[in-house]
Amino acid sequence: MTKRKNHSPEFKARVALEAIREEMTMAELSKKYGVHPTQIGTWKRAAIENMATAFTKRGRDPDRVDEAQIEKLHSKIGQLVVERDFLANASHQLLGKRGKKW
Repeated sequence: MTKRKNHSPEFKARVALEAIREEMTMAELSKKYGVHPTQIGTWKRAAIENMATAFTKRGRDPDRVDEAQIEKLHSKIGQLVVERDFLANASHQLLGKRGKKW
């Protein structure tokens, strides 16, 4: 029984980059590096999908939500709901049945 090979990220990146360049076929790359063609295809796909992260600003995750901003917006929504309900009740009391109820 052979032991699994653990390839370094640098090795995977080098092989994936050569696969993206398409100067050699998958079979040729497989023979050159001793890695199965399916594995090379997987690394190539992963490299292409994650390429956009190389161009993001450091220290800032675009998918991360700003908790302070969310809390501020939630409090504003609450304030607006209270104001709307207050004004709806006041208009109903002043206008009676003529006023529209939300």
